[in-house]
Amino acid sequence: MAFEFHRRLALAAGALGVSLPPHGVHRLIGRPSPWVARFLHMTGRSFGLNVTISGTMVRDHVLYAANHVSWCDILALGGATGAAFVSKDDVAGWPVVGWLAREAGTIFVSRSSRGAVIGQADALGAALASGRPAALFPEGTTGDGTGLLPFRASLFASLDRAPAGVVVQPVAIDYGDTAAMIAWTDGESAGANARRLLSRPGRLPVTLHFLDPIEPAIGRKAVAHSARAAIEQALRQSGTLR
Repeated sequence: MAFEFHRRLALAAGALGVSLPPHGVHRLIGRPSPWVARFLHMTGRSFGLNVTISGTMVRDHVLYAANHVSWCDILALGGATGAAFVSKDDVAGWPVVGWLAREAGTIFVSRSSRGAVIGQADALGAALASGRPAALFPEGTTGDGTGLLPFRASLFASLDRAPAGVVVQPVAIDYGDTAAMIAWTDGESAGANARRLLSRPGRLPVTLHFLDPIEPAIGRKAVAHSARAAIEQALRQSGTLR
């Protein structure tokens, strides 16, 4: 198990080494870098993820709303879409991870004040206006893999400032029978969870179900309800939720 853990870390380090030089060139000349998504995809593969796409992905002017089970969700969804993520601001201070998140265009927010939610809305609205896809986890934290937490309508406040043509696309992140095993729940540190997952032998299948888009005009509460219902239905149909 220790060998598998260190082997996967070494592969991820190799993916970083391959991705940084061309990413730096893109940043230097002021062009959008495709290497963030490529790095996330390669790292996901290094960590054992086998990602399958189901449904039709909206590729731009879209806000993906997904269930949240593990930090692996970011590797799977980010590697497939190149989306900018919304994250709690404490992640910005994490060694290495915080720097990588900033390079990926992560929108850091504090959810402890109303002003922070407005700031998130402005930043996310600007990302959507540029055409780049954005993604958030409306549960606000990771679940236990056996059910869905409520979706927070306040996290869709960016839709009030989004340009015309933007849609919300629910994405069901589906780990099948392994969902409860890999879930990052309260009481387990980030390091302990990472070691447990990376020491696991074999591959880790995950399906991204891209579901029917939702028009923001129905209002943020209705968007949150509709997105959660669609994701729950998809996970029940696949047998992940019972």
